[in-house]
Amino acid sequence: MIVLKSQREIDAMKKAGEILAACHKEIAKMVKPGITTWEIEEFVEQFLEKHQAVPQQKGYKGYKYATCASINDEVCHGFPRKDPLKEGDIVTIDMVVNYNGSLADSAWSYPVGKVSEETEHLLKVTKKALYKGIEAAVPGNRIGDIGHAIQTYVEAEGFSVVRDFIGHGIGAVIHEKPDVPHYGLPGKGPRIKEGMVFTIEPMVNIGAYQTKMDANGWTARTIDGKYSAQYEHTIAITKDGVMILTEQDK
Repeated sequence: MIVLKSQREIDAMKKAGEILAACHKEIAKMVKPGITTWEIEEFVEQFLEKHQAVPQQKGYKGYKYATCASINDEVCHGFPRKDPLKEGDIVTIDMVVNYNGSLADSAWSYPVGKVSEETEHLLKVTKKALYKGIEAAVPGNRIGDIGHAIQTYVEAEGFSVVRDFIGHGIGAVIHEKPDVPHYGLPGKGPRIKEGMVFTIEPMVNIGAYQTKMDANGWTARTIDGKYSAQYEHTIAITKDGVMILTEQDK
């Protein structure tokens, strides 16, 4: 069942999203060769505590960390670690913030120093794919229209869209209905209605879209070892259109 949110609930989630977006802005300043994702993890813990917020991922189904920190060919759910990032890497930091019981979810991919032209193109295409999906998330459209908009754009740019991990509704818990694939056919899936709150979070690969799971049972990586990027926003469908709850550009 899809739970529609009131304007009051959306406003509360927006406050969580503002904290999350502010945290990502600070992370962007930190990412450079030599830093570790463990340092970023510790920063996020301190930042959220300072803002009276809680890292909702920590403890979720046994996950131990405040962030997911996925490097290079890791598609998602990478563990923070103490190995320094290197020039030419990319790192995706994904987190869910709980502020007074309201949640927001956002991931962002960052280049580490100077990256290759191909990697730079991957980052630009993935970020634009997120906004292509958001443009399609209007009342009256269907969830399939979002995935179709993302997939057609990404594949026209020569990349592939991950199938194994998708967007999701969010509210009192991290994962609610509807499921939001980043691929598929237009006109399919649930109708998009006012009051829906969900994530759009395309994961885009340079090579094949298939993934494989690490032995830790959490971290997924590309099957061919090529780079993957991800950008994610939590959005609300309101009477005035789409509201991005985790928007960084203010």
